[in-house]
Amino acid sequence: MQDIRAFVEEYVAAATGPDRERYVALFHDDATVHDDGRSLRGLAEVRRWREGTPNVDYDLLEVAGTPAVCRAVAQVCGDFPGSPVTLRFAFERDARGKIAVLTITPDDARPDDGPPTRRSAPWRRD
Repeated sequence: MQDIRAFVEEYVAAATGPDRERYVALFHDDATVHDDGRSLRGLAEVRRWREGTPNVDYDLLEVAGTPAVCRAVAQVCGDFPGSPVTLRFAFERDARGKIAVLTITPDDARPDDGPPTRRSAPWRRD
């Protein structure tokens, strides 16, 4: 399994790149994604979820964990209300390195001079 920093950088590259299938290929067939109060299961739902997400940029702030279970923190910005937003990504990967579970949550950290960060993904189109 690849180094966790390299894995997260590949995730970010796939998430921001034009090839949506490159992104979907990172996931296990029965993957589960938890994002913005929703849970998605399987590649078909991951694909639909990804297709409904606008183009955004990630500024990777932190990566920690093991190859099987790792987490990242990134500032995500784009053309959406409240941009930028800081999000936490928790990855659980199978023995082949595919994402089995991805949980995306808002970062609850409070800057010294400001309010808590936004608590939901403002770009989601429901």
